[in-house]
Amino acid sequence: MTADSSCSSDGLARVVRTVLFMDLVESCRLIQDNEVEAAGRWRRYKAHIENDIVPAHRGRLIRTEGDGLMVTFVELRDALAATFAIQRASSETNAGLPAATHMLLRMGLHVTELYEDERDVYGRGVNLAARLYTLAGPGEIVVSAQVRDQLTPELDADIEDLGQCHLKHFDQPVRAYRIGPPGPRPVIEPGSAFLPDLRPTIAVIPFASRGGEAQQQVLGEVMADEIISSLSRTAELQVISRLSTTTFRERDATLDEISAFLGARYVLSGAYRSSGDQVVLVVELAEARSRHILWTQSVKGRATHIMLGEDELIDRIVAEVSGAIIDRELQRARSQALPSLASSTLLMSAIVLMHRGVSHDFHRARDMLEALIERAQRQALPHAWLGKWHVLRFNRGWTDDRAGQAQAALDCTRRALDADADCSLALTIDGFVHTNLLKQLDVGQRRYERALEVNPNDSLAWLLKGTLLAFEGEGEQAVDATERALRLSPLDPLRYFYESLGATAALSAGRYERAVELAQRSLRVNRTNTSTLRALAIAQALLGDLEAARQTVQEVLLLDPSLTVKSYLDRSPSGAYETGKIWSEALRQAGLPA
Repeated sequence: MTADSSCSSDGLARVVRTVLFMDLVESCRLIQDNEVEAAGRWRRYKAHIENDIVPAHRGRLIRTEGDGLMVTFVELRDALAATFAIQRASSETNAGLPAATHMLLRMGLHVTELYEDERDVYGRGVNLAARLYTLAGPGEIVVSAQVRDQLTPELDADIEDLGQCHLKHFDQPVRAYRIGPPGPRPVIEPGSAFLPDLRPTIAVIPFASRGGEAQQQVLGEVMADEIISSLSRTAELQVISRLSTTTFRERDATLDEISAFLGARYVLSGAYRSSGDQVVLVVELAEARSRHILWTQSVKGRATHIMLGEDELIDRIVAEVSGAIIDRELQRARSQALPSLASSTLLMSAIVLMHRGVSHDFHRARDMLEALIERAQRQALPHAWLGKWHVLRFNRGWTDDRAGQAQAALDCTRRALDADADCSLALTIDGFVHTNLLKQLDVGQRRYERALEVNPNDSLAWLLKGTLLAFEGEGEQAVDATERALRLSPLDPLRYFYESLGATAALSAGRYERAVELAQRSLRVNRTNTSTLRALAIAQALLGDLEAARQTVQEVLLLDPSLTVKSYLDRSPSGAYETGKIWSEALRQAGLPA
């Protein structure tokens, strides 16, 4: 028993220890990419930690499970030195290897009083230590306030205050700090530099020419530029810059080489022939890891139109490519357990599933977002999307607890904005919560404006701003904003959601034919979205086609049997405005119960 210990009645020693938790980031992906090599490298790295680093710094290995380890130290200085040594060993393990294959640990340190015996340690402080490391990004070390209070900045460590952070299963936030080894210059990079992008990555290789007139040799670059530009508008994909992909033009590089060099999961490549003004492009989308061709097609266009940006060839390719990637990510998400899925798969699949009108898919999306948040506490995006999930749950009539959903959604957006105060998505969703659940349209308007200051091309902010204006009866402004959103995200995987809210904007401007057109286009993709059906029924009734409107209302009632004119007014932000009176009367005439 050490000098700082005492003994409880059941024989456990009560001591003060520094607890180190660590785990390997995205270990399942690394193993799947190259099972033999990754497993062997991790085994050697972990053995070095257990057999060399921990004993050298007088640590006690408590447990090792799969891709994680727990170590305790009597002295904080020993724990700190061991943690930095493990970090250095990671750099040595990854030396000379492609970035996509790097093994990076996330680590957490906490000083706490606990109980220990010969086999294990116990106590509430251990639970905090076990959660603290989830705040760290790949290759990072996060420490508690108890650790920070015993450190001297610049001498012991380079320290960055992360503020009040939220941990799963903890009601109150905890103060946390990110640290790096001491040195003459700060060694901690800005946090975003260490946080991985949660979106699937695609590389578009400039298309190779297979003959044709000399002046058309540049077409491959032009087409790749246009595709990159269009794909970049889809918020769910990360698109690698052409400055990086041009390296592989006209090279006979393998998928493995392209993926390793660019860190891309998907690669779009192809070749074209030109004859006069006619261009024939054969293009294919491949998944780098499996080496499978997910989609391939031969498309025709006119060179002059392509150069002027007027040919539909690019739009057709982008639509097919984004659809193929979404299908592949959903297929993977449905066939594998959540812990084995890449973070990007979890995020994209959750976004798509939460916007479908199927209860099972909707609740699966929440499981995915919570699993992602568990991995990436400091990433704003999953918190923001989970906030939207709570709004959609109420809007679809799957709960009557407006106040509870509002609070849950606000908790999510607060955590997102704590992680990134300038995240336009988090600002937009916060506005969505205030508009749709709290009916505080003035606050919602300010959030949307702030989001657009941060990112003037945020299509969702324009869409929801337009919807807010529609509720208020500002029809022409509403249409301008939603049409701009549609232009900014022409091939968004949630296109039907944009078209649905665009129909609402058209209603407020009295453009009932346009509302019918947008609603019907949206319903072709998702027939179970009750808000789209309501907009269609209103437009049909206001056009005088009551028979069609009644049929549409019957579809609504099959999906939401409890809906009445009164509950519609209570639920809709338009209820306090003239638009609400006009729309609710149209629904009443179409047969919605009072």
